Amino acid sequence: MIKIQNFAGKAVATLVASVGLCMTATVHADPVSTYPSRAITVTTPTAAGGGTDIVARVVSERLASVLGQSIVVANKPGAGGVIGNQAMLREKNDGYSLFITANSNQLIVPWVFKDANFDPINDFEPVAGLGIVPYVLAVHPDFPSKNLDEFLALIKANPGKYQYASAGAGTLNHLIPEMLTHALGTSMEHIPYRGVAPAMADVLGGRVPIVFGSLSSVLENIRAGKLRALGVSSMERAGVLPEIPALSEKIPGFRSEMWVALYAPAGTPEPVITKLHKAVQLALADPKTHEIFKGLGMTVMNEGPAELAALQEAEYLQWKETVAQAGANAN
Repeated sequence: MIKIQNFAGKAVATLVASVGLCMTATVHADPVSTYPSRAITVTTPTAAGGGTDIVARVVSERLASVLGQSIVVANKPGAGGVIGNQAMLREKNDGYSLFITANSNQLIVPWVFKDANFDPINDFEPVAGLGIVPYVLAVHPDFPSKNLDEFLALIKANPGKYQYASAGAGTLNHLIPEMLTHALGTSMEHIPYRGVAPAMADVLGGRVPIVFGSLSSVLENIRAGKLRALGVSSMERAGVLPEIPALSEKIPGFRSEMWVALYAPAGTPEPVITKLHKAVQLALADPKTHEIFKGLGMTVMNEGPAELAALQEAEYLQWKETVAQAGANAN
């Protein structure tokens, strides 16, 4: 009789404990399955008002609607993106701290600044590509070349004679012309400025004749006749400049564009990445998103996590080579 009572007591205790565990599991649901259950912060490594910031805010607004949670955009600019990237290394990988950045800030900066102290491949989980914009080879109207063929022939015949302006060493409007001259076996003189605005001012003023600018930064001046477009850096012609050839038409395989993408810290659960990617797809399908991107000279990207990972790995190695060729190392 005593043995039966002891066994029964243990059984009851075990049953109570089991029920307790089940109740605990019910009350404390899997945080991944309930994601997102609170506000999300999206960091961008650029100042407010720039192209990447605009993309971050437009996409975040649409994502908030899709996910049913508020999203706060935090700007952490400085050192070409180093400060924002390093800040993300301190964030949790639970899906509530996300990162929207351009390939120039993510994949070029580590080769330019040796003390950048972040690894774009291993420190982040790719979520989705957002938008992509080509760069335009543009010249002052007084420049002797009237088309791309004439320009390429001119710089090939006159190594080092002609100057081009950039927003600074290691920027895309420095490295894309370096890629071009390397492909042609010639050279141009690099004139760096502290930002796009002063560089563009000197090109418009005729003090420096050549610039490779993002489509959005040069389109208005091209339409006004203040700049002459000669080529675009995408594989295909730009829809808003259909008469301007792609550089790849003359130099097979030549392509270099700025793109903006969404990332999460390394180790973020795969179901969270998948849910975010699906939400991004819905956000990018919004006609309002397309309209705003068009105003920036951008087109919507379709890359998911795997495609984005492959793209960035290929570009990361490409930029290593280009930065070395251009001597763009800052330290």
